[in-house]
Amino acid sequence: MRKRSVARECALKVLYQIEVGGRPAIQALKDFWEQEADHPSEVQEFTTRIVEGVSSRRDDLDQGISKYATNWQVKRMAVIDRNVLRMGLFELKFSSDIPPKVAINEAVDLAKKYGDMDSGKFVNGILDRVLREEVGVPPPSA
Repeated sequence: MRKRSVARECALKVLYQIEVGGRPAIQALKDFWEQEADHPSEVQEFTTRIVEGVSSRRDDLDQGISKYATNWQVKRMAVIDRNVLRMGLFELKFSSDIPPKVAINEAVDLAKKYGDMDSGKFVNGILDRVLREEVGVPPPSA
């Protein structure tokens, strides 16, 4: 698995701990790295970038998700789906070094791995709408 994919998995685990455990991002990251110290520095740096970015923009990201999650309240979504969407939206809007399709594919892969049966489709549908409507990428031609 590529380093950034590993970092995204680590970030999802940390964000889950932040939300479920109610701990600050800095403390959750510190505790996580004490348990997972064998990851290379590139993984740790990218994980930290995602966790800090998502944590500091959480309210804005949730508003963005709400805009595209028709008939869904963010707070009622599964914790995994909610955090995968936050990560994907963060990468789409605030990480210009990551191609939009990569951000979406990585989020969908995380949702499929850690979410329920429909999580991948759910995440893909929302992030695809964000891509088309906010980032400005047209839908594929039929």
